[in-house]
Amino acid sequence: MRGRRAGGSAKPIPDSQIDFSDIPEATDAQLKRARRVGRPTSGMAKQLIAIRLSPRLLSQLRKMAAKQGKPYQSLIHELLEKAASKAA
Repeated sequence: MRGRRAGGSAKPIPDSQIDFSDIPEATDAQLKRARRVGRPTSGMAKQLIAIRLSPRLLSQLRKMAAKQGKPYQSLIHELLEKAASKAA
């Protein structure tokens, strides 16, 4: 089944009911070495949108992206950017 997480029947419980007693406290040295995880913040963050594409077109785009070794969303972005700059 798509979109279902492992343990999908498990109900979420509030943090107040989770026993964290066996997790050791982080030391100051560990906290100093910690690094932020995730996408770096920049002034050029992309905006999330929803777009509807035919399954056939999406399949073609995914195949094109796989041949180029990049995510299909990046390929779509590049194609739209090229088309927009030509139209301007």
